[in-house]
Amino acid sequence: MNWKEAVCQPGIPAAIGAALLFGTGTPLAKWLLESVDPWLLAGLLYSGSGIGLLLYRRLSHAPAVQLPRREIAWFAGAILAGGIVGPVLLMIGLTGMQASAASLLLNAESVFTALLAWFVFRENFDRRIALGMLAIVAGAVVLSWSGDAHIAGLWPMLAILGACLAWGIDNNLTRKVSLTDATWIASVKGLVSGGVNLTLALWLGASIPALPQLAGAMLVGLLAYGVSLTMFVVGLRHLGTARTGAYFSIAPFFGALLAVLMGEPVTSPLLLAGALMALGTWLHLTEHHEHRHIHAELMHDHDHTHDEHHQHEHDSQTTPGSQHRHLHRHETLTHAHTHFPDAHHQHRH
Repeated sequence: MNWKEAVCQPGIPAAIGAALLFGTGTPLAKWLLESVDPWLLAGLLYSGSGIGLLLYRRLSHAPAVQLPRREIAWFAGAILAGGIVGPVLLMIGLTGMQASAASLLLNAESVFTALLAWFVFRENFDRRIALGMLAIVAGAVVLSWSGDAHIAGLWPMLAILGACLAWGIDNNLTRKVSLTDATWIASVKGLVSGGVNLTLALWLGASIPALPQLAGAMLVGLLAYGVSLTMFVVGLRHLGTARTGAYFSIAPFFGALLAVLMGEPVTSPLLLAGALMALGTWLHLTEHHEHRHIHAELMHDHDHTHDEHHQHEHDSQTTPGSQHRHLHRHETLTHAHTHFPDAHHQHRH
């Protein structure tokens, strides 16, 4: 598959779009930090995403979501890991460590996400994907290296790494429920994470900012966290966890580019990071994974159109090519075509 064909795949534009929104939100959040407590800002960003998406769902009359019983534990685990354990461990780590060192260690999230996907959840990968992931992470490390980062203390370091592991678990568990409405998933996670972070911030003595800063933080949160997470879930649905995480790891570069447009200088680390991330992204975009494989019988419920994987019959007539949703059954099927480790391609290699 060449890169032009790759960017037309449903999950890749979503994953890159998620990285773009999240990355460009960082310089805007940095500007807000001049007048808002850091921990409180995190809570406002998450809350803005949750409340904003909740309002969007109400105004668009989005249908109510009923998680399948088998997926409730996966989603509860994702919320616990990413919305509660991760922020608490990050707070513990930041109290005993320089921000520059913490920024460097936070690159471990993408590493944990990929390792868990590959070796625990058995997601397919090859040397090309592994090298691409390595190049992107190396670029992120170059971008976050300040030259004076000093990691002092074992426990703060372990706390930061524990937060990264929690977010890696969150990403992989969210993959398990990614066929559910992405706006609903992002809304619930935003509301929970926002509540946890706001509670921690107020408990530590932070005060609510003035209305302009409050509104600005909520708006940035809706776009950089809410819409971004919605697109990230779509990426998980079509690409699997490790590949989506790899594309999302280029977010810091988008943030750095916006910072340049806002007046910051172009530096050699930025150029080197851009080259490494471009290499890693190209290795992913030009992946070609095709072989004969078997689809086991499966019954589930998600948005779909009638393609080679969806050939079931309907009680009522549907418009050809239209997207619709209902409980449907996949019969056993054996064929060969290019594919990613999405919900329909969980076979072993």
